[in-house]
Amino acid sequence: MSTKDYVEKDYYKVLGVAKDATTADIKKAYRKLARQYHPDANKGDAQAEEKFKEISEAYDVLSDDKRRKEYDEARSLFGGGLRGAGAGGFPFDLGDLLGNQGGGGGGIGDILGGIFNRGRTQAPPTPGTGRRGQDIETEAAITFMQSIEGVTIPLRMTSEQPCRSCSGTGAKAGTTPRVCPECSGTGQISRNQGGFAFSEPCRACKGRGLVVDDPCPTCHGSGRAASTHTLQARIPSGVRDGMRIRLKGKGAPGERGGPPGDLYVVVHVKPHPIFGRDGDNLTVTVPVTFPEAVLGAEIKVPVLGGMPVTVKLPAGSANGRTLRVRGKGAPVRDGGRGDLLVTFEVAVPVNLSDDAKAALESFRAATDDHDVRAELLAQAKDGGAGV
Repeated sequence: MSTKDYVEKDYYKVLGVAKDATTADIKKAYRKLARQYHPDANKGDAQAEEKFKEISEAYDVLSDDKRRKEYDEARSLFGGGLRGAGAGGFPFDLGDLLGNQGGGGGGIGDILGGIFNRGRTQAPPTPGTGRRGQDIETEAAITFMQSIEGVTIPLRMTSEQPCRSCSGTGAKAGTTPRVCPECSGTGQISRNQGGFAFSEPCRACKGRGLVVDDPCPTCHGSGRAASTHTLQARIPSGVRDGMRIRLKGKGAPGERGGPPGDLYVVVHVKPHPIFGRDGDNLTVTVPVTFPEAVLGAEIKVPVLGGMPVTVKLPAGSANGRTLRVRGKGAPVRDGGRGDLLVTFEVAVPVNLSDDAKAALESFRAATDDHDVRAELLAQAKDGGAGV
């Protein structure tokens, strides 16, 4: 997540919750919106898909106490956002101010870095210091079983890599870049604004610290070229639909020896034909016969990825009764597993044999003295006065 995202995006507004909302409130709001805008429920709707991404991004930050605190501090520091020149704001470009050129440092990004990394000592920039690579985001679709067990998947990525013709220098073969005279190779310059000193990327070298007089004909002086490669990404067990997985150091490579950025994978889980999910618990609906529900029975229940288990259905169980099977759900962080929630539904036969019909007629005659709707009709008649 970039500093610019923290400053400009109102994640509370995206989820429709107050700034003092509890974790439970945030989770509830996310679930409601995720169901409404999920791509599976809005096939072909690009706006719904984009909204789902915003919701997932907001939940990813606000559901994590540490990241939420960092986000709140950033928003508080800048009053909920920054405005560009011409609108009563700062007289310089927001992207430059936040150091958002290729993931480089400088500007308010450095100030926020100090807030979010208290206790760390940062050395001042020196000529030739490398720049961190950009973060990259992609999407991946996995099966329901893979989301429970975890899986390693190949991701075909297209990103900028150092240009092979100039080895990433940006200069034509036989020439070399020179140190930028404006920033002395630091890639940053300081400016005073209303009594405050801000560092921002040098405009002359665009934060690189180097100036290319004779640019490489392949990359036109940028030092970068598009490259396609396949990356093996590990998706952890227990991942949920819409979650954003961070793969540290798997993003775009840095410049001049700088560290690479991170790769963020938004996971889409395909629905299972039988099993569903409720938090760390799995859900399944099992049909039973009328006699089994009335008299009670031992019912075999399917388990995801394992052998069926036998569940004792108590006598007199109403349609829709749910029982819990411990430890047969999704993996949780402490190494355990959630539960399997089994809902029993009475299956009503469509075609009956003559013997079956006769048996049911005998049952109806034997229970004819008990009106199951008597209490309902009585309450409706007196308007609920007796309640």
